[in-house]
Amino acid sequence: MPGRSEGLPLEALWEAPEPPTIPVDRRGGLLPAPLAARHPGSLIVDLLDDRPTVVADFVSSLDGVVALASGSTGAGGADISGHSDADRFMMALLRGLADVIVVGAGTARVGHRHIWTAAYLQPALAGVFAAWRSEMWLAPQPTTIVVTASGNLDATHAGLNHPDVPVIVATTPSGADRLARLPLAPNVRIEAVGDDDNVPAGAILELIRGTGARLAVCEGGPHLFGELLRARLVDELFLTLAPQLAGRDATTSRLSLVEGTSFGEGQGRWADLIGVRRAGDDLFLRYRFQP
Repeated sequence: MPGRSEGLPLEALWEAPEPPTIPVDRRGGLLPAPLAARHPGSLIVDLLDDRPTVVADFVSSLDGVVALASGSTGAGGADISGHSDADRFMMALLRGLADVIVVGAGTARVGHRHIWTAAYLQPALAGVFAAWRSEMWLAPQPTTIVVTASGNLDATHAGLNHPDVPVIVATTPSGADRLARLPLAPNVRIEAVGDDDNVPAGAILELIRGTGARLAVCEGGPHLFGELLRARLVDELFLTLAPQLAGRDATTSRLSLVEGTSFGEGQGRWADLIGVRRAGDDLFLRYRFQP
């Protein structure tokens, strides 16, 4: 459904009241007029004092599917959202605020031409996003961190070859050996921070911290999100609820956002709903996780 929700504003249905004590460090505020036309009001993310703030951005079907089966022709979030322009706009806003975008290798492999910038999602507003980031004293583009245990990446991927976008590949020692044999662009740096099997969430956080970032946006996939959740490193979730039923047939993978996640002592992790917006039939939910 290309162009679904094209140009529709994300109207605010409900927002939680501000806390009695407003955090000192915050990112965002009232949006520039061309962005406020699509997202009325403000967009603010509170920043932590002791570590970078991490927010996640996901789209889900009504029956809880966030990604189609690996290897299928449409395994990305765009197919879950029905190529919703409003969802792409919300994602662009978060990229506009972010210092770092974190993605898993599976997500990277789905979109070979994808570049993790706001301008890629909303090219007509590229100048507006650039000016907004400049006003917030942010780097022209967020740093991309791609997480891959195996090092199985395509060196020709567009997101690894944009000269203005710094890229860090977080991998294992064996993954680093594999990547070292690829003709990677000069803007790509390899960091072997994992063990033989995976890249720990804590190591990802330290890479984010090492860039000087205050705000990182995780765009998935669900396995990477689960790793960050297990380590209690996700502070907020922006969840788009798309009006489709993906189903349970052989072409879909029902990947829970917290698949395999255990928090200990039989306890889940609760979140507070702090915002609800709507664009057509899409719902945009914002949650803040409790400590």
